Amino acid sequence: MTKYVFITGGVASGLGKGITAASLGRLLASRGYRVTMLKFDPYVNVDAGTMNPHQHGEVFVTEDGAETDMDLGHYERFLDADLGRDNNTTTGRIYGSVIQRERRGEYLGATVQIIPHVTNEIKDEIRRVAESSGADVLIVEVGGTVGDIEGLPFLEAIRQFRRQVGEQNCLYVHVSLVPYLPTSGELKTKPTQHSVRELRSIGIQPDVIVCRTPLPLPASVREKIALFCDVEPEAVIEALDAETIYEVPLILERQGLGRLVTRALGLPDREPDLGEWHEIVRRLKHPEHSVRIALVGKYMGVEDSYVSIVEALRHGGIAHNTRVDAVKVDSEDLEALSEEALRERLRPFDGILVCPGFGRRGVEGKVRAIRYAREHGVPFFGVCYGMQWAVVEFARHVCGMERANTTEVDPETPYPVIDLLPEQKAVRDKGGTMRLGSYPCQVVPGTHAYEAYGTSVVYERHRHRYEVNNTLLPELVARGLRVSGIYPEKNLVEIIELPDHPWFLGTQFHAEYKSRPTRPHPLYRAFVRAALRYAQRRTAALSIQEGARWGS
Repeated sequence: MTKYVFITGGVASGLGKGITAASLGRLLASRGYRVTMLKFDPYVNVDAGTMNPHQHGEVFVTEDGAETDMDLGHYERFLDADLGRDNNTTTGRIYGSVIQRERRGEYLGATVQIIPHVTNEIKDEIRRVAESSGADVLIVEVGGTVGDIEGLPFLEAIRQFRRQVGEQNCLYVHVSLVPYLPTSGELKTKPTQHSVRELRSIGIQPDVIVCRTPLPLPASVREKIALFCDVEPEAVIEALDAETIYEVPLILERQGLGRLVTRALGLPDREPDLGEWHEIVRRLKHPEHSVRIALVGKYMGVEDSYVSIVEALRHGGIAHNTRVDAVKVDSEDLEALSEEALRERLRPFDGILVCPGFGRRGVEGKVRAIRYAREHGVPFFGVCYGMQWAVVEFARHVCGMERANTTEVDPETPYPVIDLLPEQKAVRDKGGTMRLGSYPCQVVPGTHAYEAYGTSVVYERHRHRYEVNNTLLPELVARGLRVSGIYPEKNLVEIIELPDHPWFLGTQFHAEYKSRPTRPHPLYRAFVRAALRYAQRRTAALSIQEGARWGS
C-alpha cells in the first residue's frame, strides 16, 4: 500500500517547502523506495501557463506538455525522474472537474458544496496519482501558507485523508520559520507556535516540524517547540540556510528526517546511498574553476524567473568542476547603452545566454547582446525566444535583411524570419495551446550539437508558438547559418549554429527542463565547457600581455 506524506508551510511563503519536499523524496529514493510527488497549487488558474514570471517564477514544462509550477522542476531534478500533468493540480482544475461532474448529473441532484464534493475531488486526485505511479511513497506538497483562504479545501481534504488510509500510512510535515532577532539576540519560536496552532485549529496535528533558521537550534529551543506544538523533540528538524539547495538533503539526513519518516510510516529504515549526492555538493562548494555567464532577459524582478536555466548551468559546472556565476542582465537596460558602454557591460562575461520570453519589451537589447557575442567570439546560447532573436540578428546584420523581425513583434516586417506556426494561426485561447512537451529532434553529425549529444536523435521539451520561417531559411543558410537539428515530421528548425564561431548555438526547445545534477544536459555541459575555455584563453592572453609589459 502506498504511504503518504503531506507537506504544509506556515508563517511566510518562500520558505522552501518545495525544496524540503524534493529533498525528502531524494532521501527516500536513496533508500530504494519508489517515490513520486504531487503539488497542490491553491490559485484558481487551471495551470501555470498564463501566469507572469514576475508574480510566480518560471513555468516548468513536463514531458507530456503540462505547464506546471516550478516546484515540479525541483522534484524532477532531485528525484531524477520525469513527472507529468497529474503531478500538479490547481484549484482551477479541481473546481473545473467538479463543475463538469455537476453538469453531467453525476451528483444526482445534490447541492454541490466544498465539503464533501470539492474535498472528495481533491482526495480522488491523490489516490489517482498514487495508483497510476505505483509508488511506495507519495509526497504531497500543499502550496501557499496555512491561513490562506484559498488553501483551506486542500487542508480539509488532507485532514480527512488520514482517517481513510489510517495513521500508520500518513504523515504530516510542517515547514515553518524560526527567525533570529538581532535586537534581542534570540531565535524566536512564536511564529512557529502560531502557525502550528492555526494548522491544529482545522484538525491537522503535524508529526514533524521542519524549522527554517539562520542559526543552529539550541536544545532549549527544540524542546520549547516540541512542548508547545505537541511533537517529539527529535521531530523538530533544523533546516539551516545552505550554500546550495543540493546540500539540503544531506542537512536533513544528518538531522534524522529520513529515519524519522520511514519509522513513522512503518517502512524498513534502509541505509541511504548518498555517495553521488555528496560528490555533487563537494564539487559545488569546492570547485577548481569559475566562469561568469550573462543571463540576458527581461524578467529580472523575481529570483525564480529563470530557475531551470540557472540550475542547468550549475549542472554543467558540476560536470567540469566549475563554479558558474549566472549574472542577470536586463535586456531593456542594454537598449539605451552606447556601443562603448555595451562593450564594458558585457566584456566581463565568459558566456552569454539569451533567455526565453514573449513580446516586444527588451528585444532590441537581446539583439545587441547576441551581436556582441557573435562578433567578439564569446560563447553564446540562445534558448527558445533567445534562439529566434539570434536568427533575427543574423538576418539583419549578416544577410542585410533590414527590418527583419518576428511577426510576434512586427506583423508587417518585410523579412518575417520567425513566423507563427501554421496550426497556431486560428488559435484564440492562450492557455495550453502552444507547441508543448517532448518532440524528437534529428541532430546533424559534424556539428557542436552532435558533439554534445553524441547521438542523432534526441527528445526535448517545447513551449512556443513561433518557428523559423522555412521560406527565408535558404538565404540564411547560404550566408553561413547552420541548421544542426530539425523536427523531421514537419522539417522545423530545432537547433542553429554558426560554424565559424567558437561556440554559438540556439535551440527552439528548452534543454534546461531535462537537466539534472546527476545528469547535466549535454548542451549546458558543452556551453559551460566553451565558457571555461574562453575564460582560460583570456586569462592566458592577459598573462602574456602582463609579461610583455614588465619585460619592456
